[in-house]
Amino acid sequence: MSATITVVGLGSGDPDRLTLGSLKRLQEAGERYVRTKDHPVVDWLEQTGVSFVSFDEVYEAKDDFPSVYEEIVARLLSRAEAGGDGENIVYAVPGHPQVAEATVKRLRERCPERGIGLDIIGGESFLDEAFVRLGFDPIEGFLLLDASEVSGAAIDPRRHTLIGQVYDQLTASEVKLGLMELLPDDYLVVVGHALGVAGQERIERVPLFELDRIDGYGNLSVVYVPASEDETLRIRSFQRLHEIVSILRSPGGCPWDREQTHESIRKNLIEETYEVLETIDDDDPDHMREELGDLLLQIMLHSQMEEETGAFSVYDVIQELNEKLIYRHPHVFGNLSAEDAEAALNNWEAMKAEEKKRKGIEPERQSAISGVPRDLPALMKAYKLQKKAAKAGFDWENINGVWSKLEEEIRELREAVAQKQDPESQELELGDVLFSVVNAARYIGADPEQALSRTIRKFTSRFHYVEDRLREQGKTPGDSTLAEMDVLWDEAKSKERE
Repeated sequence: MSATITVVGLGSGDPDRLTLGSLKRLQEAGERYVRTKDHPVVDWLEQTGVSFVSFDEVYEAKDDFPSVYEEIVARLLSRAEAGGDGENIVYAVPGHPQVAEATVKRLRERCPERGIGLDIIGGESFLDEAFVRLGFDPIEGFLLLDASEVSGAAIDPRRHTLIGQVYDQLTASEVKLGLMELLPDDYLVVVGHALGVAGQERIERVPLFELDRIDGYGNLSVVYVPASEDETLRIRSFQRLHEIVSILRSPGGCPWDREQTHESIRKNLIEETYEVLETIDDDDPDHMREELGDLLLQIMLHSQMEEETGAFSVYDVIQELNEKLIYRHPHVFGNLSAEDAEAALNNWEAMKAEEKKRKGIEPERQSAISGVPRDLPALMKAYKLQKKAAKAGFDWENINGVWSKLEEEIRELREAVAQKQDPESQELELGDVLFSVVNAARYIGADPEQALSRTIRKFTSRFHYVEDRLREQGKTPGDSTLAEMDVLWDEAKSKERE
């Protein structure tokens, strides 16, 4: 049998707060360990004759805290296994053993696995002193974070937030940057050093931007972010966006928003998507930020409509997306590997096929060209259909076949026009030409939608140049000859090459 490990909480720092029961256990123990001697209660105990073996040298030997904690736990477990039945090893930790104490968490996980008894005796945590000294009631809404976990996503300004493990100015700087993702630079925060410890306590209120400019950080330091009802502080949060859209669609919200349906705003989704694409083409980040917001609004509105019927909410949308991203990237979140983009794409397609099987869809019984959205723009749809057909083996052996087919379709279009066939027949022949051009684009590795978009932008730029030059001459395209405009057109082309 192994010895038992008894974990004792040393409290927040004031020896007067150490319970009588804990003191007796410490005094009676034959073998005592302490995670760190950097604690006021340890100094007091050693003055009374209660000595400890500390793990402070582990902090100096290891490069990071997780490694420190692993080493401490390994030593305690090894010592317990070497002990005999009935032997008790006392391990003392600052504060309460169950509050922000990583070594105790690991002991709780591993002692049962190795048949080692574990007894935990609580103590006053730094939270008890924080509630008293900083003057807030946790029932109003309270969040406790480790300094390494602070980010805009983790913070809710409506809750009191206490941040522990702020050991030094570097850690304080990381906390500051995390808080600044959501809060303004001048938001008042409170730094508490050695709360409740007579002669050592220091409480400072500073604007957030000065958080890492003050001295005195150590093992007994915490940062307190007071709660606020100011809704502008939540303006960067997704939860606030969800609330706003919900309010707009509510009985007391906007009459126009309440009347909309999936069908009535269907076109908006398409229009906003194209406006985003325009900002990408223009390499305009500021405008892109705005247009991405407009596109997100459409997604929020459609999700809100379904939430009102009880079908799903936007959080269900997010959950399904997160699950899909994790599942389809086994080379990132799983055990597979992908050395390049092609391998990653193959993993994606394999997991996508597996998803279909789970849903009862048999990919082998589906058409090779299925899965292309019905309402895609025709040029884009033709490109995707051809790629799928080519993947199934329905493709030219080389680009010569593409040229021959394109020449054939152009000839048939010319004949249809020359023979003055009906408009529908001529339109069909034109469609065949465009479809063949898309095949050529695919063979040279070009996206036909992007290629045509670039040509349209080039045409627009040149035509605007022609208009501007004519305007300088007091003319418009309507009262100019084609020859005059051709000269200016060639001039625009020359300037592009400069």
